[in-house]
Amino acid sequence: MRLLFIAIITFTITLLSGCSEEQQNKLSRLGVTWLEGNYKVTFAEGSHVKSWTIIDSKVTSEAQKGYYYFWALDENGKKYYVQTPIMRTYIEEIN
Repeated sequence: MRLLFIAIITFTITLLSGCSEEQQNKLSRLGVTWLEGNYKVTFAEGSHVKSWTIIDSKVTSEAQKGYYYFWALDENGKKYYVQTPIMRTYIEEIN
């Protein structure tokens, strides 16, 4: 998985060197669509900050609509659907 991820990143960097900033943004959003793993997703708007930890799952983007969506777990371990705006959401891969 790590080797595939590194290969994809290398390919993406090579590809992006010839793209406009808007094209780079669209491509980076699409990459999240199919990557499965562990992520910390944070939505921040002003003083309002909300974070979710996603374990062995994926975060999908709906770039045309401007949203990321994913399934998160609540305190009781029950899954619930989350949708956040791409413009104010940060995604970090965690171990």
